[in-house]
Amino acid sequence: MVIGMTYDLMDDYLKEGFSMEEAAEFDREETISGIESALNELGYGTDRIGNVKALVGRLSEGGRWDLVFNICEGVYGMGREAQVPALLDAYGIPYTFSDPAVMALTLNKALTKRIIRDLGIPTPEFAVIENENDIDEINLPFPLFAKPVAEGTSKGVSVSSLIEGRQELKRVCRELLARFREPVLVERYLPGREFTVGIIGTGEKARIIGAIEVLINDKSDSPIYSYDNKEHFEKRVTYRKADDEILRECGTLALKAWKGLGCRDCGRIDFRMDEEGNPEFLEINPLAGLNPVRSDLPFICRFYGISYRELIRMIIDSAMERAEKRQ
Repeated sequence: MVIGMTYDLMDDYLKEGFSMEEAAEFDREETISGIESALNELGYGTDRIGNVKALVGRLSEGGRWDLVFNICEGVYGMGREAQVPALLDAYGIPYTFSDPAVMALTLNKALTKRIIRDLGIPTPEFAVIENENDIDEINLPFPLFAKPVAEGTSKGVSVSSLIEGRQELKRVCRELLARFREPVLVERYLPGREFTVGIIGTGEKARIIGAIEVLINDKSDSPIYSYDNKEHFEKRVTYRKADDEILRECGTLALKAWKGLGCRDCGRIDFRMDEEGNPEFLEINPLAGLNPVRSDLPFICRFYGISYRELIRMIIDSAMERAEKRQ
């Protein structure tokens, strides 16, 4: 059995002139090699395809695979994470992770929060800034938190994201609108502890594999899990295994969100505690990073005794079960 591999390689985009932050969501060679090695150890043949443009070329040449392990983030547009899944659906080729509808939805943090709210899952009150005129309409209590509505890897999240007053809100929103050319999500800031939960599986077979607390160290210039803090996690961030009560509370909400949104195979959901210590939904990542060294999901697995190869095996098993049902 041959598994194709679709991905955006960071080095390719850096060579094209992208900045490190612009290329932050793309994968390093060590991630691609790590996944490929795990697949080979599990007995699968592999074929490196590359990004969505490379996939288009290979498909037009008649390329076909038993399954595609897709980690493409995409480059342009609000539906960029949906591009590869949509292409593979068109050709009837099974693949890992969520379908185009879920990928397009969950990239937009505001739309996702609206559905999460309808599912009865607590999430901070929020507003969406489409243009500068919207800033004056915000009627939320300070402090607030601002970030681009459709970026990952904490792009656009910095010490400035935590906002204490009206003038600061205007300045930060204007900067983010100009810099990312997309709406800004502004939400009530939650002052409590932060956790991220790992999930494996699809539908009723989805299960929690663990949760970790994210602790920002004194060496950081901000108390938030910002882009800079993630980049320098070795010195600025400590990860701690969640206790049983937290795992139960966050895990229950995470599974409800995962199933309610229709996510598949594997991913992460982030939570933060409110003033009273209750967890609230922040974000969901149905295409979570798989860098063996740097990504949060492999961090979670290590805390719970799950090897990297076992993580990849569980992802493949979930996707294969779905592919077999289509035959």
